[in-house]
Amino acid sequence: MTSTTSPALSLRDVVVTYPDGQSRITALDGVSLDVRPGELTAVIGESGSGKSTLLSVAAGLIEPDSGSVEKYGTRGLIFQQANLLASLTAREQLLIIDHIAGTKPRQDRADELLRFVGLEGLGNRRMNQLSGGQRQRVNIARALMGQPSVLLADEPTSALDSQLSREIAQLLRGVTDDFGTATLFITHDRSLLDYADRVVEVKDGKLSAYADVAA
Repeated sequence: MTSTTSPALSLRDVVVTYPDGQSRITALDGVSLDVRPGELTAVIGESGSGKSTLLSVAAGLIEPDSGSVEKYGTRGLIFQQANLLASLTAREQLLIIDHIAGTKPRQDRADELLRFVGLEGLGNRRMNQLSGGQRQRVNIARALMGQPSVLLADEPTSALDSQLSREIAQLLRGVTDDFGTATLFITHDRSLLDYADRVVEVKDGKLSAYADVAA
């Protein structure tokens, strides 16, 4: 059920352009979007539509030409590729967040998150001992180490088969419900949209409510 609380992430009239020779291409054209705690918002769109630019703006990786981005609390990022370090175990992938922050390693927190994502007992395995789906679960657990209020997932199922894709989408649904995150899920896979509270579509840089023309 969609939350009625105040948004944890709010984009207002966001415009992003990129240089293209003598002119500029508009990637986002006046986009406004709110994502609330406990709400999973899926963003659908064809390749080049602007959906990944939208997530990059929400993550603070790209500064918009105009408009505003307001976020309340911290952000956790889940990328298309897991971007995990081959030399580290699954548990160490999570504990590196504490190392970077200069804080005491939270072993219990790491093990709790590995259990939550379905990797209990696999904390000592290195990445070459895990499947693609398991590595993406480590990626999700790592994003949760900082206890984010906003979770941003950029095509996290793009390298997975249909069954694993549904498992990861279901896991993001569980994260949103159990941790109360405001989750923004970028995807091109329309079969995963039933896990979302709402779906919006990016087309030619503009955002609109998603209408399934096949329905």
